[in-house]
Amino acid sequence: MNRLMNWRAPLLSLLVLLLTIGTWHALTLPKAAPQTVDAEYAALVGAAAATGQKSAFPTPADFGAKVWQHLKEPFYDRGSNDKGIGIQLGYSVVRVLTGYLLAALVAVPLGFLIGMSPTVYRALDPFIQVLKPISPLAWMPLALFTLKDSSISAIFVIFICSLWPMLINTAFGVASVRREWLNVARTLEVGPLRTAFRVILPAAAPTIMTGMRISIGIAWLVIVAAEMLVGGTGIGYFVWNEWNNLSITNILTAILAIGLVGMLLDLTLARLTRLVTFPE
Repeated sequence: MNRLMNWRAPLLSLLVLLLTIGTWHALTLPKAAPQTVDAEYAALVGAAAATGQKSAFPTPADFGAKVWQHLKEPFYDRGSNDKGIGIQLGYSVVRVLTGYLLAALVAVPLGFLIGMSPTVYRALDPFIQVLKPISPLAWMPLALFTLKDSSISAIFVIFICSLWPMLINTAFGVASVRREWLNVARTLEVGPLRTAFRVILPAAAPTIMTGMRISIGIAWLVIVAAEMLVGGTGIGYFVWNEWNNLSITNILTAILAIGLVGMLLDLTLARLTRLVTFPE
């Protein structure tokens, strides 16, 4: 019975996948040819798609063939506008991790300070509440103007969007440490620095990691849009470039790749969160 229960979720996932592919296939079946065909539309999507002999949207078979093509040669480089999807993903991941780690270096110590000092919290909270709701992409024009480099500007945007969840969760986790533990450390005359590392950090670690997990998800969302704006390299630029080429199959491939990389980043942070969470 337990084995059957364990198989239910994978079987349901497989069923959902098969239903999705089946519906997709049905919607992309050839249709009856229209009486009149717009010449501009035929030039964009091709004569077969315009006349209904073939769907303008790629079929599951077309998509599978394109995915296999990218998997066979993910790291080719044939010029500025013709790079493999693996290279484009690599650029994006490096930018995300760079901005994310810089944000962690700022957010975690500052969050500790805010969480441990009510005075600092009251002083900085108005600034946090004003800056937190601003869309990271709103900073892009200012970053491009001041930094004068598209890649560094994208990293700056990732830094901004990653900062707030980590900062707020760190401050909340530090402020929520049980008073009894702090009182015991004070009774034992443990120094402030040792208290921070031996008492507060282990207790607040799960909350801090939750903020870091939220941040990595937001950062991966933002980098795609940022790279569409700044261009050059990255998976966001790849999507925009393929849209300009009217290659819907490549766009779908990029969407799948974005989702898979995002899932891997989230699973990595989820695993690290479990490692620092103590069973109750």
